[in-house]
Amino acid sequence: MTNLVSSSIEQLKPYEAGKPIEELARELGVTDAVKLASNENPLGPSPRALEAVSAALSGLHRYPDAAAWELRSRLAARHGMSAAQVLQGNGSNELLELLVRTFVGPGEHVVFGEPSFVVYRLACLAHGVDFTAVPLRDYVFDIPAMIAAVTPQTKLLFIANPNNPTGTYVPRAALEQCLREVPPSVIVAIDEAYTEYADAPDFVSALELRGLRERLVVLRTFSKIYGLAALRVGYALGPADIIDYMNRVRAPFNVGTLGQVGALAALEDEAHVRASQELNQRERWRVGAALAGLGMTVVPSQANFIFVDIHRPSRPLYDALLLRGVIVRPVGGLPSCLRITLGLERENDRLLAALAEVLAT
Repeated sequence: MTNLVSSSIEQLKPYEAGKPIEELARELGVTDAVKLASNENPLGPSPRALEAVSAALSGLHRYPDAAAWELRSRLAARHGMSAAQVLQGNGSNELLELLVRTFVGPGEHVVFGEPSFVVYRLACLAHGVDFTAVPLRDYVFDIPAMIAAVTPQTKLLFIANPNNPTGTYVPRAALEQCLREVPPSVIVAIDEAYTEYADAPDFVSALELRGLRERLVVLRTFSKIYGLAALRVGYALGPADIIDYMNRVRAPFNVGTLGQVGALAALEDEAHVRASQELNQRERWRVGAALAGLGMTVVPSQANFIFVDIHRPSRPLYDALLLRGVIVRPVGGLPSCLRITLGLERENDRLLAALAEVLAT
């Protein structure tokens, strides 16, 4: 009997999201949990977005604007581009998968760093695409090694900046080197899901470096700093021909009406963005220092989470924290590491108290 699926799909494991609070309540009876596992905005959604979504509820019997014209036009104006250079996505996840599905065929190749966002690997495996996962160096993308991994068959190179799960970033000089030295036939995709949290002096969005290469796609999301993770809205910015091909492949009505109106309103809520950034900057420094004081190796972060090595198997610590109502995230392939989302001050205090208690035992 022939195999039911291809060997690449056979290797796949379902994406493991951060444990929901409701699941912890069902499994362990913990009803007051703090979730610090999925890099969500602890301040919640933009108040303007909530108001806009509420006002749109009466139209749920209508299909959404399949082209997301108003959202794409507003994003284009914000970034100094045309609407033809913007594509909406069901979160940025869909757009990452669309890049592989649209542009990488049999016998062609993808390059990404590892550990990084697992969707790069998942998309390649799902579509039977060859790839090279280049190990990070000191938790940072090894840009020269990634450039060296490019072959004549390479069609696509992914970089998450800042990176998930490490929180590290590619400094401007290294990013410029990548954009200049990767062959022009390759599409370089820069995943900037956490860019609004970055404040390092030499951090730069790839949007500011568009003049360095033609085949550059930048991906953003409304799931993080805008607090709209449940609405699933992301977008890609790139050359009109690349966006056009991706648009031909994407699913119809991929971003719903509530997502579109919520994202439009969130874009205008600059006060919510500033408050989110300020909270994150304060807590990133405070929590990082406290984790280091507990004997962990804390990787400097430019995102809304902290990556730590606890120098022992992390799964028992993760399980012990669950019993105390604190949900963090184990990191696949790195058995001594955890990724910890930064929450509200009281949530972070609860995390630190639980960690101290567990480590003491």
